[in-house]
Amino acid sequence: MFKWKKLGRVFNPTDIKNRSWLDEFAQAPATLIFDNFVRVYFSCRPQANANGQFISYCAYIDLDRTNLFNLKSIASKPVLQLGQKGTFDEFGTYPISIIRHKNEVYAYYAGWTRCESVPFNTAIGFAKSRNNGKSFTKLGHGPVLSYSLDEPFVISGPKIRKYNNMFFLWYIAGQRWILVNDRPEPVYKIRMASSLDGINWVKLNKNLIVDKLGENEAQASPDVIYKNGKYHMFFCYREGSDYRKNIARTYRIGYAYSIDMKEWIRLDEKAGINISTNTWDDEMIAYPHVFELDNKIYMFYLGNEVGRYGFGLAQLDGDLF
Repeated sequence: MFKWKKLGRVFNPTDIKNRSWLDEFAQAPATLIFDNFVRVYFSCRPQANANGQFISYCAYIDLDRTNLFNLKSIASKPVLQLGQKGTFDEFGTYPISIIRHKNEVYAYYAGWTRCESVPFNTAIGFAKSRNNGKSFTKLGHGPVLSYSLDEPFVISGPKIRKYNNMFFLWYIAGQRWILVNDRPEPVYKIRMASSLDGINWVKLNKNLIVDKLGENEAQASPDVIYKNGKYHMFFCYREGSDYRKNIARTYRIGYAYSIDMKEWIRLDEKAGINISTNTWDDEMIAYPHVFELDNKIYMFYLGNEVGRYGFGLAQLDGDLF
């Protein structure tokens, strides 16, 4: 088993009072490392509208590289604009994943649109930054990775990496909608695509992680890091139903490893991190992001209500093996 030491909550969006678009939630943290600071991107929301519907934006905070609990600055505005009427990202950008490429920064994000028979649908958009990730310009009005014959809806949760001069995008793809107490709930699984240029993608078209909780298990946030000859994936998973109020059925962090990125062995018992007691992450732990910084390995992760009250930091005791 890996041993993660929880260091505490880094950022609570409800503490921020002067940005109406950043009122609550700090979801799916993703890092971009600079010489003197670490930029952490996340998705946030203003209050719901009169119909109880949210929109989401992408923002960032800058943390002192030598002390990740020292907040240096907060984005003054969202880094991405919402899409035009009728486009795939009209109502939200969540989550986002970032990577440097040459003298630019690439961003991959899930764009949200509202539906009638089910609450939403998502596809993955692409944008570039030429100002070190302070703002991004979309490549176009449509998604860069979308629905297909074998992946008919809910293409989301992008995590971008580059290995051996090839881009790899881990993401989730919807399998089915199930009706739970008259409410449609999505079931989604982890998948992967590859690209030479980061724009044109070839899907592997297979589920990567075997189910632990049965066919209606939902899997998300497949974060991959290469260490010691293996690709290590930390992800989160939950039951298909009754997961919002039943603590035993909501998100937990899982683990799998691979030699070739195509075949994965799931070993959740090795993940080494779980919920806490009587605090902000005592109900769920979700959306891990694992990164290396100054010869140490860290994990950002979400707590209760999928990051409504921010994200925390854990440090690995030892190495990934």
